[in-house]
Amino acid sequence: MKTWIRDPIAMLAQGGQRGLVVEGGRIIELVGPDGPVTPCDEVFDARRHVIIPGLVNAHHHFFQTLTRAHPKAINKNLFPWLQQLYPIWGAHLDRNCFRLAVRVALTELLISGCSTASDHLFVFPDDMADAVDIEAEEASKLGMRMTLTRGAINLGFADGGIADQRLMQGYDAVIADCERVLARYHDPSDGAMLRVALAPCAPFNVTRQLMIDTAALAQKHNCLLHTHLGETRDEDDYCLHHYGCRPLDYLEQVGWLNERVWLAHGIHFNDAEIARLGKHRMGICHCPTSNMLLSSGICRTKELEAAGVTIGLGVDGSASNDSSNLMESVRHALLLGRLAYDASAITHLDAFRWATEGSAKCLGRSDIGKIEVGYQADLACFTLDELRFSGAGDPIAALVLCGAHRADRVMIAGQWRVTDGAPVGVDLARLRDEHGRAALAFLANV
Repeated sequence: MKTWIRDPIAMLAQGGQRGLVVEGGRIIELVGPDGPVTPCDEVFDARRHVIIPGLVNAHHHFFQTLTRAHPKAINKNLFPWLQQLYPIWGAHLDRNCFRLAVRVALTELLISGCSTASDHLFVFPDDMADAVDIEAEEASKLGMRMTLTRGAINLGFADGGIADQRLMQGYDAVIADCERVLARYHDPSDGAMLRVALAPCAPFNVTRQLMIDTAALAQKHNCLLHTHLGETRDEDDYCLHHYGCRPLDYLEQVGWLNERVWLAHGIHFNDAEIARLGKHRMGICHCPTSNMLLSSGICRTKELEAAGVTIGLGVDGSASNDSSNLMESVRHALLLGRLAYDASAITHLDAFRWATEGSAKCLGRSDIGKIEVGYQADLACFTLDELRFSGAGDPIAALVLCGAHRADRVMIAGQWRVTDGAPVGVDLARLRDEHGRAALAFLANV
């Protein structure tokens, strides 16, 4: 089946094409003024739509949809915020509410124009040993691509960390499940729907040995590595106090300074550290909304890119955002970048690039993130019918500057997964009710 997606208002691709042809889940042609080169079986009229590549979310915490705008956590920086929320997550997180949290986060991402997601999963209460499987199931139901990041915390309050013991697993259980998840889900092929990365949470809540051994596992299985780094000054102080060095030096000591690694946040690096990150061709997932909410700082995106670091984009946790809307984060990346630099240094095209091909590269993918022949047919189609867009001249820029936040259609692997603004096969009212009731437990004893 060949489908011609015809005559969009604008399309984020090279040249002035009249659309594209999709077959077998891939883009097989960009259509010029004379129409498709070969006959098509069907035509989708895209004259109402602005088409961009499906957005790629390179960092998230799905379970946190259950604690958005939590009264004990608002108006706090990262460490105090975590110290309030960890006991709440430890007391109330179970497999049933976790599944709902995952479903909500993925659905929100999907309707914001996101086709590929990565969730930094590091919480494993006693009844959630199969948490990665739950995420794989929920992503498959929605038809979304996903990088399953099998994370962990194994350094809790009692050992000088800040995590709740009830969310932790023992070292042997973590390593064994990393092996299991890699064997079951990691698909390095083009067009893969699921891949796996290993992702100990952060230097302040995992042991040195776990960092070292996950690096060895990643090399053995040829997969990527992910963790938080450089998010706050508190993290710098923690590493200096406990390890006698700065976070990036610690990362090098445990074998993580290499091109397999993409880091979340990457705010507080000095010039020499930025040069080292670039030398090793590492990735940074910029999380502008979360960084502003927690007052963590501003990622030095221009300097990092100039040094050779790949910049991607992520929404971060749904309790530090407090949303799972990647299109909103594209706008926030532009605005925060303008504050850090100037009005010409960061453009709307930069922000889109970070959220598409940049994030794709962070996730080790060269088959998504662009509208080009041979790439996967992952597309987000937005309309400009709302009042907010009235008077807009440049349709691509309008999506960012005028605040687009919901796609009209989303295609993943050649299949429509959002139509008329709604995710296919999802009862949104029911999901809102079930998730809302599950979240009530997290407000207990406030």
